[in-house]
Amino acid sequence: MDHKELLKRVDHTLLTPTAAWDQIQKLCDEGLTFGTASICIPPRYVSRAAGYVGQRLKICTVVGFPNGYNTPEVKVFETEDAIRNGADEIDMVMDLGLAKAGDWEGVLAEIRAVKASCSGHILKVIVEACQLTQEEKIAACRIVSISGADFIKTSTGFSTGGATVEDVKLFREQISPDVRIKAAGGIRTFQQAQAMLDAGADRIGASALVGLFQQEG
Repeated sequence: MDHKELLKRVDHTLLTPTAAWDQIQKLCDEGLTFGTASICIPPRYVSRAAGYVGQRLKICTVVGFPNGYNTPEVKVFETEDAIRNGADEIDMVMDLGLAKAGDWEGVLAEIRAVKASCSGHILKVIVEACQLTQEEKIAACRIVSISGADFIKTSTGFSTGGATVEDVKLFREQISPDVRIKAAGGIRTFQQAQAMLDAGADRIGASALVGLFQQEG
């Protein structure tokens, strides 16, 4: 895929704790210039970014990030707050403790509660695949598929590993046809991004690809 076209599949991301507004503003400008699918930013900047870009660019933010162990009520509040502030898409972290305990009904209830609070906006569920066994990954695919969520997302990028082609292929095999895949974490080249798309990903979360494209130009 042409690199310019590939950027249309990218959530242009800046989630570092030290991110300042001038960096977020630059991210907005780059997203607008290069037509990325969205920008993915910390919740505290959603309102300001929404005012800055208007309706010209989708804004994604994170919920329960990066550890996922907030209560469902807190995740719902975060989601509602983000939507009020102008977020178009929500990337929530699944409760890994519930998953590890085999409490998949608890995981399902939480995702459904967050999806209901999205008020029709896109929900991506981050399952942090590097922390899951093969059986747990398959179970996560099943739960996300029946939850009403729009995407399953591989990783936060803040744990011990990121997206892998193998995980994307597994997700594609196991999720229902109406659920899309976001590959994120450690994708730093167009070759890596293309490999994820070829494996079945629909969206890429990355911070480096826009910069690489600028270097190419």
